Amino acid sequence: HVAQEIGPIAKPRQILTVPELPKTRSGKIMRRLLRDVAENREVGDVTTLADASVMDLINAGLVRETRQAD
Repeated sequence: HVAQEIGPIAKPRQILTVPELPKTRSGKIMRRLLRDVAENREVGDVTTLADASVMDLINAGLVRETRQAD
């Protein structure tokens, strides 16, 4: 749908479904951490997250998706 409506350049390479997004205690989504995971960088400071274990779940899901693709 994205490729048809916006164009092929906007089509995501991979979609990862996760149980929860990393959010601060006030409820803001930490997009910086999602970018770190997407770009295979070391995840930065997670001390402001309401639940830091969410990042472990996202990383585990990414590893599982990568293994299934191989």
